[in-house]
Amino acid sequence: QVQVVESGGGLVQPGGSLRLSCAASGSIFRMSVMGWYRQAPGKQRELVASITSLGSTSYANLVKGRFTISRDNAKNTVFLQMNSLKPEDTAVYYCLARLGPVDSWGQGTQVTVSS
Repeated sequence: QVQVVESGGGLVQPGGSLRLSCAASGSIFRMSVMGWYRQAPGKQRELVASITSLGSTSYANLVKGRFTISRDNAKNTVFLQMNSLKPEDTAVYYCLARLGPVDSWGQGTQVTVSS
């Protein structure tokens, strides 16, 4: 199982940027599909972006053109660059490592977009 730890959350003004990082343990990281999810108060957890082991990416419609997911297999790390942030992006952001049927979740990092 892959262990994941998120970092990089915080408070940012609307229109600002943040870069989230997810550090993963284990040599199987590079074989894992990595994803960023978010959960706002009172809402279900939703997929934000994902990246396969070969680097193919996909995004939720709400973040297309504003967020970019990337990975550095040498450092066992996946990133989420978030630009043009909006108040509705406020949520706890979770990192997921998926290898076959096994999902490993991080503890989450809070992102608050507010003036």
